[in-house]
Amino acid sequence: MQAVDWARLIPGEVPPFRAGERKRVRPARPFESEKVSPIVSGVGVSAPESPLRLLLPSPLYSRAASRWVFSMANDFALVALNWLLIGALEVPLRESFPRVRLFRYAAGAPVSLLGIALLHAVLITLMGYAEGLHTGHFDQVRQARILARSVLWATLLLCAAYGLQGAPWPTSVLFCGAGLLHFASLWTWRWQSARQNHRTNLRNVLIVGAGSVGRQVAAYIEKHPDAGRTVSGFLDNQRPLSNQVIGRVHDLARLARTGFVDEVILAAPRDRELTLQVLREGRRLRLDVEIVPDLFGCKPAAEFESVGDLPVICLHAERLPSAALVLKRTVDVIGSTLALALLAPVLAMIATLIKLDSPGHVFYCAQRAGRKGRLFRCYKFRTMVRNADALKDRLRGNNQRSGPFFKIASDPRITRLGRFLRRYSLDELPQLGNVLKGDMSLVGPRPHPLDDVAAYKIEHLARLDVTPGITGLWQVSARRDPSFQRGMELDREYIRTWSVKADMRILLRTFLAVARGSGD
Repeated sequence: MQAVDWARLIPGEVPPFRAGERKRVRPARPFESEKVSPIVSGVGVSAPESPLRLLLPSPLYSRAASRWVFSMANDFALVALNWLLIGALEVPLRESFPRVRLFRYAAGAPVSLLGIALLHAVLITLMGYAEGLHTGHFDQVRQARILARSVLWATLLLCAAYGLQGAPWPTSVLFCGAGLLHFASLWTWRWQSARQNHRTNLRNVLIVGAGSVGRQVAAYIEKHPDAGRTVSGFLDNQRPLSNQVIGRVHDLARLARTGFVDEVILAAPRDRELTLQVLREGRRLRLDVEIVPDLFGCKPAAEFESVGDLPVICLHAERLPSAALVLKRTVDVIGSTLALALLAPVLAMIATLIKLDSPGHVFYCAQRAGRKGRLFRCYKFRTMVRNADALKDRLRGNNQRSGPFFKIASDPRITRLGRFLRRYSLDELPQLGNVLKGDMSLVGPRPHPLDDVAAYKIEHLARLDVTPGITGLWQVSARRDPSFQRGMELDREYIRTWSVKADMRILLRTFLAVARGSGD
């Protein structure tokens, strides 16, 4: 009997199919058959660099690339908006106080003001990048200090450069005021982002070694949730099992899969074979693997990533298509916003018809399992009678789908209007709000009810490695296929071959299916 592949799925790990090639679902790969490049004398086999990599900044190829792109882009946007705000405020102030030289700067020269905004943003970004501001490895207090230094030195350099060009002293006052505004807005954004990331983007961490070093790592992570990590537990071959020590090293694959683990930290390992075992297993499972060395009280001369005061050496990191994932999220936000604005009259009309058709709420809100199994409230237009959930258990015997997924034809719980809404998938429109919030995407595996998820086998959890979607490959390829396993393979295939272009094709096929009224 072959072991099941429990590796974490990475979006786009397999190149998408070329045009004209026949698409078919590949069976799940056996766990043991995955080929991992050998480790020889601590040095892995490196792939040849592509010409594109020589041109792009190196942070785009790090595991923090997504965070780096978001942070840089938001800093640039906020600095530019601040300068536009200053330019807009100067107009009425210039008219009210025509003799004040401070308000006459860049009068009638918006291009010059835009150049100042770009230069100030570049200086602040470079100063922050030099101290690791955009990596997200520091807590909020440390980030505030780095940000303050970056804005201060960028503003002083800007004042000095324009002072050498003969700019009057009121210009420096204007630049300093802009610097204060930049610090306030950039820090406010970081503070708010930390709160949001704590809720949605936490990295689940397993710590190998429950000794003093491992517990120091865990204590720091627990005290600094804004750093973006949460401890799933310890693995230790020596200490007894408990609420904290949740398994042995040989349990890594199972616990990483069931706990949606992203990262494994080796805490001061002294067994070379154990270290290599964890590294091989982590690479096979597509996990980031890091090591906290026991330096016996000495500080390293080279720079390392740190968890508090503890140096951390990264031994292996999975590369994510960060730029493409940023583009996917951008498409989600723009697409859902435009759709909600354009469809507002349709949504209002459907809500009115639901109230007239049957008693009950307009919307059906239920808990669904999202990315990494995190729960969120999924919104739909109500298409069933009020006590539909209570009737579901009685109808389990009539289920026409294999596996944990529940579906029956001519469901007696569906209302008259509900059948029409389902036929044209109009009941899914409120989920555009879930997309805007970030709980869902326009395209991705459909979120299943919690009772269905509870019946998953461990290999089914792989579909929860990505954000669920309103539509997906399963829905446009085999919507009426009763095989739950085939649907799971289609979801895994979507993740493996994911690309923005593939999402666009699925959206187009979805529109055609909705127009034909192929829903049920």
